[in-house]
Amino acid sequence: MEWTPEAEACLKEIPFFVRPAARRKIEKFAQDQGLQQITAEVYAKAKAQFG
Repeated sequence: MEWTPEAEACLKEIPFFVRPAARRKIEKFAQDQGLQQITAEVYAKAKAQFG
């Protein structure tokens, strides 16, 4: 799964110890939406859904 630099920057806001799990969850969210790339917008939508 490809991440844009902006989305990677957003991911760095998440504490390092939960970042791998968050990355997997966001990637699964994008795959379920039929997306090939994680953008800052996709990140925000996933974050809103997962809280």
